[in-house]
Amino acid sequence: MSPSSPRLDSVCVYCGSSNAAAPAWLTDAARLGEILARDGLRLVYGGAGVGLMGACARAAHGAGGRVLGVIPRFLTSHEPPLADVETVIVASMHERKMRMFAEADAFAVLPGAIGTLEEAVELLSWRRLGLHAKPIVFYNPAGFWDPLFSLFSQFIGSRLVPADFSQCWRAVADIEAVVPTLRSMPTGAFPPGSGFEPVT
Repeated sequence: MSPSSPRLDSVCVYCGSSNAAAPAWLTDAARLGEILARDGLRLVYGGAGVGLMGACARAAHGAGGRVLGVIPRFLTSHEPPLADVETVIVASMHERKMRMFAEADAFAVLPGAIGTLEEAVELLSWRRLGLHAKPIVFYNPAGFWDPLFSLFSQFIGSRLVPADFSQCWRAVADIEAVVPTLRSMPTGAFPPGSGFEPVT
C-alpha cells in the first residue's frame, strides 16, 4: 500500500519515557521516526521530549515528518514537550489516551514500562470488545515483550479468551519491519456509536 493511501496516514507510537533506556532502543525509536517521515506518515505520540518517545519525535520532525504530541498538563513540568513540534495539552491521562487513539490509524508499541503496558493492554482490550480494528504491532527486540505474549497465551490456553485473540496484534524483531507489517494488516470501520470515531 502506498504511503499516500488514506487507510494509513497516522501511526501512534507507544514507548518508554526514560532517558536511561538502552541506547539501542533509543536508536531504534529514532529510526522509526525517520521511517514514518520518509513514508509520509504522521507520528502521534505522548508529547514528552524524553526517552524513546522524545527520540522518535525529534527524528521524525528532523526528517521533515508530521508530528503530533498529546500530553496532560500535569506532566509538562517533569516531561517537557518538544518546543518545535505540534503539541496538544489536555486535562488528564484519560483524555490523552482517547485523543491519541482517535488521531491514529494504527499503533506501534516499542519497549516501555508501566505506562506503555497500560496503553497496549487497553488498546487490545478495546480490540477484543470489537470497538476498533486498527492494526497493532509490537516491536520486540531480544524478546522484550515475550513475557506479555506468554501471559496472553495462558489466557487462550485457559479459555478465558478465544484463540483468535492472538490475531489482534503482530510482533516484529526488526524496527524496519514495523511499518510494512502495519500496512499488511487488515483494518475495519468503527462500529456506529462506538465513541471511537476519529477527531475532525
